Amino acid sequence: MIVATLISLFGLLLLSVPVAVVMGLTGVILSGMYSFIPATRGVATIGWQSMNDAVLVAVPLFVLMGEILLRSGVASRMYGALSGWLVWLPGGLMHANIATSTMFAATSGSSVATAATVGTTAIPEIRRHGYHEPLFLGSIAASGTLGILIPPSINLILYGAMTNTSIPGLYLAGIIPGLGLAVLFSVTVWLSCKLRPEWGGRRIEVSWRERLSGLPHLIPPLFIFMLVVGSIYAGWATPTEAAALGVLGALFVAALGRSLTKAMLRAAFAGTIRTTGMLMAITTAAYFLNFVFGNIGLTTSVANFFSDLNLGATGTLLVIIALYLVLGLFMETLSLMVATVPIFTPILVGLGYDPVWFGILVILLIETAMITPPVGVNLFVVQGVRGRGSLSDVVRGVLPFLGTLLLAIVLIVLFPQIALMLPNWMQH
Repeated sequence: MIVATLISLFGLLLLSVPVAVVMGLTGVILSGMYSFIPATRGVATIGWQSMNDAVLVAVPLFVLMGEILLRSGVASRMYGALSGWLVWLPGGLMHANIATSTMFAATSGSSVATAATVGTTAIPEIRRHGYHEPLFLGSIAASGTLGILIPPSINLILYGAMTNTSIPGLYLAGIIPGLGLAVLFSVTVWLSCKLRPEWGGRRIEVSWRERLSGLPHLIPPLFIFMLVVGSIYAGWATPTEAAALGVLGALFVAALGRSLTKAMLRAAFAGTIRTTGMLMAITTAAYFLNFVFGNIGLTTSVANFFSDLNLGATGTLLVIIALYLVLGLFMETLSLMVATVPIFTPILVGLGYDPVWFGILVILLIETAMITPPVGVNLFVVQGVRGRGSLSDVVRGVLPFLGTLLLAIVLIVLFPQIALMLPNWMQH
């Protein structure tokens, strides 16, 4: 049964069939092979139930908020402001790439949008200042993954909806690991440029007047972050209501920047429709596939498989981490998450692990998949923005940051309180 599932999934993916179709067809195939009652009879009900979750209404709202901020020029102004304060470090603007990605992640909720936005602003600076191109590109691809870890993260919303885990708790849990990972990325750049000084580009001189004049451009993303996340923890809004507040805040920021035009809104709405359609198609297909898994007993078979291994809690966790790392080489990251979380979460929670902590671990594993060839989506996003050269440059440049992400995973496993410190503090 498990073998048939893997053959169906990977066979269709290798044929370049869209991910949502792959998951839906896999469900139909497995239902026909192993179920007495065709699961396709429940497609309409499953589709309605999966889309009728009030929590998931936040997804298109956060997407729209990110689209408005993306097209209003907030990111480019933020990049200019941050670069003035960071260019003195070995690696110069690569630290600005990471800092801008961190701040934009706190307003977009999407890794792809973060990588594309920062890449569009930063990549023209590579040749202008003589940076080592692969490492510069790698810093954008890697720091772009912070978009799904630092709140408001769309992936954390989906995890919370699938596992009935507190989304405010997940958001709190993502803050310290997200900021810590950004610092580790910056340390990776610093060490690389200390070992190879020629990779750091030519030193850029910035006056204190220029630095201070850029500070007002950091206010809009901080305002959006406080509006969204602050309203949740102040008890003023649910995550869905906070997402709506975020859209209003983004419109206000765009109006102040004189970029709130009909053309900008049309582009933002069109981008939101495309992204939301893709997300919801994958989510619905995943809910159907998970329904089939339960219907044919695959979920129970997987749980019994791990139980029969007698690995204990730590051994089971390590096996599941290894499975995520391997599957991340071949599967699109969102589909990997929604197909596996409903299976693995009950197993680990039953072994005593905290579902909030596991949610952050899953996001870190998904981040790793986003920059792991051959299907790491952020690699293709950065190369697409670059528009020249070979994808191998991005792959080579991202390898040091891939090691940094693996280190972060080890630290979260060894020290769970990195993720649980803020949620536990808020509970008391």
